[in-house]
Amino acid sequence: MSCVSRQWAVPSMSSNGNGDFHIGDRVVYPNHGVGIIEQIGSRTLGTQAERYYLLNIKSSNLKVTVPFHSVGAVGLRRVVRNGEIKKILDFLSDGEGGSDADWKDRFKENSDRMRTGSLLEVAAVLKNLLVLKESKSLSFREKKMLERARYLLVSELALARNCEESQVEILLAETLAKTNLRFPEPGELEA
Repeated sequence: MSCVSRQWAVPSMSSNGNGDFHIGDRVVYPNHGVGIIEQIGSRTLGTQAERYYLLNIKSSNLKVTVPFHSVGAVGLRRVVRNGEIKKILDFLSDGEGGSDADWKDRFKENSDRMRTGSLLEVAAVLKNLLVLKESKSLSFREKKMLERARYLLVSELALARNCEESQVEILLAETLAKTNLRFPEPGELEA
């Protein structure tokens, strides 16, 4: 693969509002995907001034305001780095996966994983749903979740590796093929 590997300088991300991010930084807003910090500002609410980041979410052009003090609570983080990418690919290529829980418990567990903001957790949701899809048809909501996990994984890995999403899709398809799982094509999961 001809993607360029990037090293990211990652300061610790804390929720104490010390200004870890800067305008132009690429960040991940859990369950929404990659965004760019367009503005750092402040506003007054009553008698208190509050500093915030204004993000532009890449996929939807959605503008999101995240107060400094909420950064940790919402899970705002930098894009994954090389070591994390390797862990994700190793996880996807091992033979473990799947959940025996009933539909409601499984859906709740997967929803909670998606909200963590961890790309490894998103990869776990993708893999678990692909394993389940091998044995039975997914519900509408599970198809939507699989589609979302697919998007979040592909878009962030493409940005982190500085390559086209189609190259990441090929990489993920090859990685999952090692466990006899098939990576879904874009749009394949639409109900």
